[in-house]
Amino acid sequence: MLVHDAMSTVVLTIGPAHTLRQAARMMSARRIGAAIVLDPDTSGLGILTERDILNSVGAGEDPDRETVQGHTTTDVVFAAPEWTLEEAASAMAHGGFRHLIVLDDHEPIGIVSVRDIIRRWAPLRAGRRQTGVLAG
Repeated sequence: MLVHDAMSTVVLTIGPAHTLRQAARMMSARRIGAAIVLDPDTSGLGILTERDILNSVGAGEDPDRETVQGHTTTDVVFAAPEWTLEEAASAMAHGGFRHLIVLDDHEPIGIVSVRDIIRRWAPLRAGRRQTGVLAG
């Protein structure tokens, strides 16, 4: 199974000047755990995750004053839509993160998360268990 089959194509794109509260509201309304941060000044892509917001609030920072720019991960690992889910899961496990921006021809077309991968793998594993393919 490929990243293209599991990724979310409904992607929230925000700017670096949004406050963390604004970002959290938009992410919550869409029931998503990450947003792509597009900085027109640098032409670069970053990612803001629910964990970034949680870390800021947990550190006592004011979500109405803190901007996305100060909490964006910019050294992002990107996935290609033709990666296997195993490749995506390996990249996440190796990097210690839960979301990958999916690029096609240098353009973001989606995000794949650990949750997306589990949703695809769980039915397959259940089917194998019922047919006796998995031991233990």
